[in-house]
Formats: sequence, C-alpha cells, structure tokens
Amino acid sequence: MTASSSPIRVLLADDHAVVRAGIRQFLEQADDIQVVAEADDGVAAQALIEQHQPDVAVLDIQMPKATGIDVTRWVRAHHRDVGVLILTAYDDTPYVMAVLQAGANGYVLKTASPREIIRAVRDVHAGNSALDASILQKMMSQISTAKQAPLVERLTGRETEVLTLVGKGYTNKAIGVQLGISDRTVQGHLAHIFNKLQAGSRTEAVMRAVSLGWLPPDLGEFDA
Repeated sequence: MTASSSPIRVLLADDHAVVRAGIRQFLEQADDIQVVAEADDGVAAQALIEQHQPDVAVLDIQMPKATGIDVTRWVRAHHRDVGVLILTAYDDTPYVMAVLQAGANGYVLKTASPREIIRAVRDVHAGNSALDASILQKMMSQISTAKQAPLVERLTGRETEVLTLVGKGYTNKAIGVQLGISDRTVQGHLAHIFNKLQAGSRTEAVMRAVSLGWLPPDLGEFDA
C-alpha cells in the first residue's frame, strides 16, 4: 500500500469469536486491509455496515438472527457499493447458488489459505468475482451430472410440505401434529419422497430437493 492510498476497510461477521479473531489476525497482516468492525450475528452485521460503510463485508453463512444470505440481500438493496465475500465452511452447491443469486461477489471456504482469503478480499474490492477453486470444480461437476441424470418425478404438494418440515428439523411426530396427519402417514410420504429423489436419508432428500430448486436453499439446519 502506498502512502497516498487507503486500506481496504472490512466488516467481519462470524458467530464464533475465536474464528473471527483468527481471520482478523491474518487479514490485518496485509498492509492494505483494515478490519473496522466485527459482528457476531446477522442483524449486528447490518447495523455495523450501516454505521461504518466498509468496502467489503466478509460474512459467514450460518449466523444467528440473520444468515449471510439475508445480509447479502440487504446489502444489495441498501448499500450496493459494499462488496460481499462469503467465508464459510459450507461447500454445498445450493448454498453457493443462493448467495450468488442474492448478490455476493465471492465465496471462499474457511479451509482456504490466508493468502487465498486475502486475495479474495482484494478481488472483491476491485470489483471482481472470487470463487473458491474447489467450489467451482464441484459446481461444474454437478452441472455435468445433472445434464446426464434422468428426470425426477415431481413431489406432490403434501410431500413438499412434509420435506420442508424435515428440512426445518421437525420429527415425524411433530410433522404429523403440524399437518394434522398420523405418524404413519408421515412415514408413507417420506417413503414416497425417498423413492422419487433416490435418497437414502432425510438429509440427502432435503439437499436433493434443494438442488432441484424444489425447496428454498436457505433452510435451517436439519436432522440427518
């Protein structure tokens, strides 16, 4: 950084204090990056972005109160000049697609090296995209596989309701209470869902439905 240039001002949002401290430490080892604020949830991130107007917001996906996807949408609606870099442990294609559709400029895994993450911050600040190489390779592979895959029979409305509740972490009994049906009926719907999606578990069924665009990509954590 030259004497006349300003550092890249970064907002760092992650709900784990130890993780934030580690990221901040190596980011600020770069002489052209300055972390101006930290947030431990999505709502706090929005308030601090409003207050500090950073050049780049570095966001985790899963945060309390508002996800990284929610914050990205808010940034694009209210502060279009702020670059958004997602820094997360999640490498699932639905998450990647969701944040990119929301308007994120980059998506990097926490397993990336400090040098790669610093480069991603610089790329986003420069107006370029920053996508983790392993994520890009995985997306291309899944797109290729999807083109060769047979058509999947659509879920019925009731099956979609059941699987949505599965994705929100509901048990079979809780799903039955929510929908006014018996546990046995829920089990029957799940059997049909697993068969249609060629899934061997609740998690796999949810992720398959998300990848097909049948469920929203930003469902909360679900039972395996």
